[in-house]
Amino acid sequence: MTQEKVVFERSGRVALVTLNQAESRNPLDDETVEVFVDILQAINRDPGISCMILTGAGAAFSAGGNVKDMRDRKGLFAGTPAQMRQSYIHGIQRIPLAMWGLEVPSIAAVNGPAVGAGCDLAMMCDMRIASHAASFAESFLRVGLISGDGGAWYLPRVVGVARAYQMAFTGDPVSAETAERWGCVAEVVAEDELLPRAHELAAKIASQPPQALRMMKRLIREGLVSTLPQNLELAAAMQPLAQHAEDHAEAIAAMFEKRESDFKGR
Repeated sequence: MTQEKVVFERSGRVALVTLNQAESRNPLDDETVEVFVDILQAINRDPGISCMILTGAGAAFSAGGNVKDMRDRKGLFAGTPAQMRQSYIHGIQRIPLAMWGLEVPSIAAVNGPAVGAGCDLAMMCDMRIASHAASFAESFLRVGLISGDGGAWYLPRVVGVARAYQMAFTGDPVSAETAERWGCVAEVVAEDELLPRAHELAAKIASQPPQALRMMKRLIREGLVSTLPQNLELAAAMQPLAQHAEDHAEAIAAMFEKRESDFKGR
């Protein structure tokens, strides 16, 4: 039986997704892309999930592209320029689109080095928690490549333009502590505390009213690429849906009755 390249586990309203090729440092190969995108779409379809944690097995979060495949011209690096373009569009570029379309909040629990496309994948998550062993390297130029997987779009939105230039132009790894100082990482914790802390944060997020939570995420995300009038119009369309939901009435009742809310996602 072959090892699953991506493992999906569920605990209550929280999904844990683990890149599961520890021996090769969790590369984003073609099969991983397919399985990962399918998982993201399944999460969107499941109203019982309200938060996703993404992490890597073993010592690395993700090494990104497979350097051996680069050398041997295999996988994403095979074919003519025209064929390679199609490989990107129908392959790894499905990840940034699927992550942008993920309806529930996402937390990257960065357990080790996040390199190249692995760094970009961490930046695609809404929040990042890192262990002291984590680092982030936008290292494409070091192998004569550019970020072909959406990193040039995501990275400046997380670390700011100047720091994105610095990371991309030097390829130097950024420590977890520096990433926290830059605002890229919310917290840095001990390695054995990483997943427990990620689950603690995810559980708090997942305790919110499910429909309103998904709408809030979309409103913030759309605000990154829309004008203020457009974002206000979207908010005006979403708010009546939230106000007429049973969960809104439950939240108000729980507040007055000084008790915990019991949200049903309705």
